[in-house]
Amino acid sequence: MKYYIIAGEASGDLHGSNLIKQIKKLDANATFRCWGGDKMKDQGVTLVKHIKDLAFMGFFEVLANISTILKNIKFCKADIIAFKPDALILVDYPGFNLRIADFAKQHHLKVIYYISPQVWAWKQSRVKKIKATVDRMIVILPFEQEFYQRHNYEVFYCGHPLLDAIEEISSSSNTINEFIKINQLSQKPIIALLPGSRKQEIATMLPLMLSATKHFPDYQFLVACAPSIPSDFYKQLMQGSEAILIYDQTYKLLQHAKAALVTSGTATLETALFNVPEVVCYKGNKISYHIARRLIKVKYISLVNLIMDSEIVKELIQDELNEQQIIAQLNQILLPEKQAQMKKSYTDLKSKLGGKGASERAARHIHHFLHP
Repeated sequence: MKYYIIAGEASGDLHGSNLIKQIKKLDANATFRCWGGDKMKDQGVTLVKHIKDLAFMGFFEVLANISTILKNIKFCKADIIAFKPDALILVDYPGFNLRIADFAKQHHLKVIYYISPQVWAWKQSRVKKIKATVDRMIVILPFEQEFYQRHNYEVFYCGHPLLDAIEEISSSSNTINEFIKINQLSQKPIIALLPGSRKQEIATMLPLMLSATKHFPDYQFLVACAPSIPSDFYKQLMQGSEAILIYDQTYKLLQHAKAALVTSGTATLETALFNVPEVVCYKGNKISYHIARRLIKVKYISLVNLIMDSEIVKELIQDELNEQQIIAQLNQILLPEKQAQMKKSYTDLKSKLGGKGASERAARHIHHFLHP
């Protein structure tokens, strides 16, 4: 069968690649045409657009890039028609993908949505559009199934695919001594900095994270770099900091980190699943932030807290994200009693996420839908 898959962000690239791997096991003749990143490309698909050219975040940023976004939508529609897929699989990325879902439905294509848009957080009106345009919705968060049931829409809960990705890397990872040797590190304990995957968020978050590093001389700070962002971009933000840039080793870094500062997003959940005490950080464009604050209907911004419905990890948002607060919260999570408390909560978090095998369950659900 022919599959057209659209992922617009780093997390979508990861989960899309694992889904492709599982679909191939069920469909030996599968061919894929995709929007995604290096991980999806590594699965042997034809990559049409790379995520580094797609990721725009925030209301103001989307408006500033609206011409590019509209051109991408127009190109995508034409490319889908030319490819004539048996199924369109949309991975998160709602602002773009919901428009494509509407178009695909008009052209009588089978539409599968893998990883639901966060309609439970804001724009719940989108549920009506999803019901009208999406043939199968596959969700990865435990509370999403109940949310859609309240809207009389049956969805399939597969569990969270991060559990599989993390187990795979954990089984093949190197020891702390090997990691230190490969990256020419000191013996000091490691604090991980995860400033995000888009240039605009990295430019905002990394200097703020680095501002606190001089207050922790007994630790070494390692920056998890996005593979699509050149090292020169990071270096111009370093401000003379002694932090070390680490490429293509984010999961290995988290395996060996004592604590982490993490930009809000999927990385907050990844960090928790590696049992790393963290502080969640977010600061965006002021206009975008104030608009979002009026629209978003959830208590927390991190997936960890949302899933647990409790403040497990501290969230420093907008004006609260400053050097003094980062220092204070980092000191807190480095305390042995606080580390033990957070790791106990992380154990409860894992038990809520459905166990391993999510990507396989999602692929089987898709295969059953396409081969009734």
